[in-house]
Amino acid sequence: MLDTALVEVPPLSLADAAADSDGFAAALGGSFERFGFAVISDHGIPADLVAQGWAQTKLLFELSEAEKRAYFTREGGGQRGYTPFKTEIAKGASQVDLKEFWHVGRDLTPGHPLSDRMPGNLWPSEVPGFEPVFRQLYAAFEAAGNRILASIARHLGLAPDYFEAVVEDGNSILRLLHYPPIPADAEGVRAGAHEDINLITLLLGAEEAGLELLDKDGRWLPIKPPEGALVVNVGDMLQRLTNNVLPSTTHRVVNPPPERRGVSRYSMPFFLHPNPDFLIETLPGCVSAANPNRYPVPITAHDYLHERLVEIGLVKK
Repeated sequence: MLDTALVEVPPLSLADAAADSDGFAAALGGSFERFGFAVISDHGIPADLVAQGWAQTKLLFELSEAEKRAYFTREGGGQRGYTPFKTEIAKGASQVDLKEFWHVGRDLTPGHPLSDRMPGNLWPSEVPGFEPVFRQLYAAFEAAGNRILASIARHLGLAPDYFEAVVEDGNSILRLLHYPPIPADAEGVRAGAHEDINLITLLLGAEEAGLELLDKDGRWLPIKPPEGALVVNVGDMLQRLTNNVLPSTTHRVVNPPPERRGVSRYSMPFFLHPNPDFLIETLPGCVSAANPNRYPVPITAHDYLHERLVEIGLVKK
């Protein structure tokens, strides 16, 4: 049996998709089927724009508690603007996460038919460079995500453009995460064991140790991406759509060792969602005698998201 400590999620390059689309799709799909995760370099999100994003993120979280809370709207389920420290809780957990975060979503045109389910963005006036930087970063994450989805479609035997209509006007969210310094006797962890809700998550910032996935043998496997690489994981919506062919793997962010407890940790996940009206219905090609349909009753992406937001404490019943 392999020693789990020696197992790592293999590094991939999205640049290979252009030269060998089928080969990259097979490698990506294999990583997802084995781990539920992939580590991807050469993703096309400009490094200088990412650096600006980190700078703006730090300025944002350095604001006073009163300034940040002015952008907290509980009735919106935390889908835009600020969510305070110790608000979110992992599904089934007994202690809240040791984090605060900010959400940037899709900008819709006035009168858009989805505006009743996708609220407008909130922009912190105290950080004047924030809005232009994160409008650009949102678009860059979305472009990278669409390229990855095209390879996932190839791996599943679908047309490469299958997901284009699925995510058009999707309810995707860019989350800016701050895990503040914590005392040695802190109760709870930075992010409790959980699975993501969406199709796929694209994460920057995992170079700072802490992110771990629950491997198939029941042991926790640290994720160690190269500098600037994306960590990409399957979410519950894609797991449901593929009848668990692509698994949504449990993961967490553990507290740092004593020498790093006085240091903030920042990360930047992009939760790529379908259009709220998309019906999550098992793909026929993912159903077989050996893998019968686990999800015979379809559900819209909007209804599924609402159910999960209730479970993690961001929306009240």
